[in-house]
Amino acid sequence: MRPVFFLSDFGLEDPYAGVVEAVLRARAPGVRVIHLAHGLPPGDLRRAAYALFEALPYLPEGAVVLAVVDPGVGTSRRAIAALGRRMYVGPDNGLFTLAWLLDPPRRAYGLEGVRPPRPQGVDPLPGWAPGGHTFHGRDRFAPAAAHLALGLPPEALGPEVAVGALVRLPLVLGPGPKGEVLTFDRFGNAIATLTQAPLGGWVRVGGHRVPIRRTFGDVPVGQAVAYLGSGGLLEIALNRGSAREALGLKEGMEVRLEALPPGGEPL
Repeated sequence: MRPVFFLSDFGLEDPYAGVVEAVLRARAPGVRVIHLAHGLPPGDLRRAAYALFEALPYLPEGAVVLAVVDPGVGTSRRAIAALGRRMYVGPDNGLFTLAWLLDPPRRAYGLEGVRPPRPQGVDPLPGWAPGGHTFHGRDRFAPAAAHLALGLPPEALGPEVAVGALVRLPLVLGPGPKGEVLTFDRFGNAIATLTQAPLGGWVRVGGHRVPIRRTFGDVPVGQAVAYLGSGGLLEIALNRGSAREALGLKEGMEVRLEALPPGGEPL
């Protein structure tokens, strides 16, 4: 059975993530569910896209990636399963944009054929009709992910969708010399769209000139520093602080290397 790697913006204060796992286990008994993250900012597609990008190289080929960050739930946006070296289940809203740079989908299917779960072992209440149109994580994505985890044919999920028609966010990763702030992690570190960070160089962002070093400890406490982060992208941080707050950084802000290192093509 294929493992399911589950990411969402559901948080842990509500039962949503647990209910999705319960449906997964009911449809695919014995499935292994690995939780990547559930505390992502609600509806933040850029942050979620980066989280998947950072995790993807360490997920086994053949795994099912279930991702639910879905500000358009209940609208006309598609629900999809896309197949590359891994299988991706979630909303067609650009959530998988950066992951697909590393693992491009070869086929995709809509989820119109998915049968939603029904409550079991409970007595109905007068006028009570569970369901609704706002929990596709439970009603469409979890059943589809379980179907793929069991190794069943993806064609049964729904009609084929042209891979070129899948939604992608307008994000470009490359070596520079110019990029933008892609997103921030929970520490306030800014993650840029640049794939290189030449040691000894400098980065300009938000009116600040920041040195590029190997890690936080290479500058004094309270000083800004840029470095190549764990996801392979340039990051801007504050040693023991939040660069987002201290430098006034925002998503989409220009990030520029003062000197582009030789060679390299955009990812």
